[in-house]
Amino acid sequence: MPEPSAPIRLAIVDDHRMLLGALTEWIKSAADDIEMVAAVASWPELLTHPEFPADVVLLDLDLKDSIPVSMKLATLTSTGTRTVMMSTYSEPAVIRESLNAGASGYLFKSEDVDMIVESIRAAHAGEVFISPELGQALNATEDGTPKLSAQERRVMALYANGEPVKSVAYALGISEETAKSYLKRIREKYRQAGYDVGTKVSLRKQAIRDGVILA
Repeated sequence: MPEPSAPIRLAIVDDHRMLLGALTEWIKSAADDIEMVAAVASWPELLTHPEFPADVVLLDLDLKDSIPVSMKLATLTSTGTRTVMMSTYSEPAVIRESLNAGASGYLFKSEDVDMIVESIRAAHAGEVFISPELGQALNATEDGTPKLSAQERRVMALYANGEPVKSVAYALGISEETAKSYLKRIREKYRQAGYDVGTKVSLRKQAIRDGVILA
């Protein structure tokens, strides 16, 4: 039998200690493939922690210090650490600045634990992850069709090919509620762009037109 893969070593930095504690417990209870190695309230505490560097860091964008986010991201990148930013800001310029500076993901702090866990796994796998809620701010493409995240395209492809929501969730390793949330966001993105994909048939037709699936 193949040996089980090593857990993802995760560190969290957030100066709201109540949120820090809650995130730690949520992730521990939701994902057995993620090992919490550090949960600290400041940037210096992360750098001096005996378990640093970690595989992935959830980093609060709004830490009350004078250190530029770009410098933090450069430091983490130099150690081979991938970073997912957490923030209350949803401005596209802020999101793009973080991603351009080397962040592997960007989350709104109110996201549910399934989405947070997904972002950690995606970052560890080398993918860029943006919270779907925040992604709506970046979703418009030049031709007017919605810009879907990689995971949204996977959900759309499976569902449009006839899989029920439960099977989509199982195939992607997410909860059924999270799969439903993705479908809701996909439909909302298309609605905002002027496309009606309210039924499964119309969603399939649109997925074919956009190259998400083959006819």
